[in-house]
Amino acid sequence: MNPCDPAFLETLGARLAPDTLRAVEPRHLSEPRGKFGGGAGAVALPRTAAEVSVIVAACAAARVAIVPLGGGTGLVGGQVMPGLPLLISTERMTGIEVFPAENALVAGAGAILADIQTAARNAGRLFPLSLASEGSVRIGGALSTNAGGLNVLRYGTARDLCLGLQAVLPDGTVWNGLRRLRKDNTGYDLRGLMIGAEGTLGIITAASLKLFPIPARVGTALLAVERPAAALELLGLAEGRLPGMVQAFELISRQGPDFLAQTMPEVRLPLVSDWMVLVELGLPEGLDPVEALEGLFVDAGLEDGLIAMSEAQRQEFWTMRESIPEANRHIGAIASHDVSLPLGLVPEFIARAEVALAGFGLRVNCFGHMGDGNLHYNAFPAEGRSRAEYDAAAITRAVHDLVHDMDGSVSAEHGIGRLKVPDLVRYGDPAKLAAMRAIKRALDPAGIMNPGAVLALE
Repeated sequence: MNPCDPAFLETLGARLAPDTLRAVEPRHLSEPRGKFGGGAGAVALPRTAAEVSVIVAACAAARVAIVPLGGGTGLVGGQVMPGLPLLISTERMTGIEVFPAENALVAGAGAILADIQTAARNAGRLFPLSLASEGSVRIGGALSTNAGGLNVLRYGTARDLCLGLQAVLPDGTVWNGLRRLRKDNTGYDLRGLMIGAEGTLGIITAASLKLFPIPARVGTALLAVERPAAALELLGLAEGRLPGMVQAFELISRQGPDFLAQTMPEVRLPLVSDWMVLVELGLPEGLDPVEALEGLFVDAGLEDGLIAMSEAQRQEFWTMRESIPEANRHIGAIASHDVSLPLGLVPEFIARAEVALAGFGLRVNCFGHMGDGNLHYNAFPAEGRSRAEYDAAAITRAVHDLVHDMDGSVSAEHGIGRLKVPDLVRYGDPAKLAAMRAIKRALDPAGIMNPGAVLALE
């Protein structure tokens, strides 16, 4: 691989608009957790897929590595790499066009998720992908990592919300798959292949996305449950009584609110219990949210909980939930784990993980998207101890071995990036890994697309 050096940049710059290539800024070379730092020779800011095509073709010919850059919010280091690659930022590709009658929207890869949500809402529609970072994450990055978020239970992941893509392949060819079709059986699903590939097979430049009707009424409750198994029972009860209407179901352990009280006292804690569930319903006209939630409360035999009686109270519930990751950062985790389990095994995993980690002397903050089996299982030092006293690798190995033993995934929604490449080697199915490497070699024979992310360098 050759560096993105001044000679290459001079040649490339002659083929681009004068302001397309810029000097790298510190924000381009870091990621939110500070686990990885990167380098780069320059950052390119194209406006169109045609400009991306010119840049990628030049990099392919010169064997210069490319790192695609969206909002930079990824937590596994997929957006930074050592050396001197060329960064290609999508931040200028922000166009949005809504097709309300089709329940579809087309957006440039650099469109901010919150702006897409607003454009859909202004057209009387809902784009349901919801992430804590939605004010800065760009849709190309969300698709490249197959982001999940809060509403997977009802609407699915980013992959499920995408109808079509436009992407630039590693040789500079533009693939125009930006169709708004619900049915298209014309061969291999390149859309599905690009989503979740983290820029290793090409650069997403635009996407057509599914929209939905806005629920007529929303009901939100913060409920205390005795144990995780009771939360699972409550989810089954809710889905049985209100099929297709449960849009979020979050499990929260007491450690989260305790960390909030310690580090972010400005965040109000409406309810504190050993285990809690934040449930949100999207209901049609004619169903009263308070009555529906009260019925669940009574039928589940719960003893404590709150139902939001206003939008302000609903936002208060969600602020507590969405502030937990920030409180975690203030405390400082030894090891963070983004895992998923078969839904019915989530309570068993929590119990077995507690036993597996008992000898380490930890505080564990277990929370996440109970409705789709995705847990954030984060380990912190005991009171009075420092992170340096712990073997983070041993803790992660214990958690990930248990997840694998229970037929789960060690990467639920944050991707592989560079952080989890060894985990993919250790836990990945050999046949799948061989197929992935074959696809990578076929589409990117020069190995220029985000090298070292997802797959180990060969």
